[in-house]
Amino acid sequence: MGRTVAKGFKAKGIDILIIDKKPMPQIDRDEFLIIEGDASNEEVLMSAGIVRAKGLVSVLPTDAENLFVVLSARELNPDLFIVTRASDDRAEHKIIRAGADRVVSPYHTGGIRIANTVLKPAVVDFLEFATKSGNLELQIEEVIVSENSKFADKTLRDSGIGHDLGIIILAIRKTDGTMEFNPGSESKIVSGDTLVAIGEVSKLKELEDLVQDVQ
Repeated sequence: MGRTVAKGFKAKGIDILIIDKKPMPQIDRDEFLIIEGDASNEEVLMSAGIVRAKGLVSVLPTDAENLFVVLSARELNPDLFIVTRASDDRAEHKIIRAGADRVVSPYHTGGIRIANTVLKPAVVDFLEFATKSGNLELQIEEVIVSENSKFADKTLRDSGIGHDLGIIILAIRKTDGTMEFNPGSESKIVSGDTLVAIGEVSKLKELEDLVQDVQ
């Protein structure tokens, strides 16, 4: 699971560092920056530069190990965005109280995906196609509207995102965490909004550049 996460980040050009207790194969050492050690140890986290990190993903085998990592990391960097896994649903609330921002249950998620593969195979195929890293035809991305963006305080219709770029806005996430699904043409874009968009990769990159432009 950790290798899959790491490859996903690398595909997006995000700098990452891996901490693992066990020696890793040379093929991984050639591809990633790796530190051998216990990620729940504060000294190891400090040597990995936890105070400068923007985010942390903990996918250790047990919920107890992930809980200790979250506790240590949150204490060292209060602003860190932390995502971890939980095998037991009962552990999820404890890990969130310890400081995790998101908790993912691979068994729950995997079970739903298996059921949907049988019940809604076309939907699963579409989502896999649209979210697969490296797919150049179609992607689902999120784009943050910068402060003073020229799109700020415009409606989706006036922004021209759909008409000019051929991009579909699936949802708008507000700064308070609320989500507006399938927004209409009169939905207003505000600075700080996160646009969840689907379209061609080149067009999505163009959208990202456009929303950063200032008025």
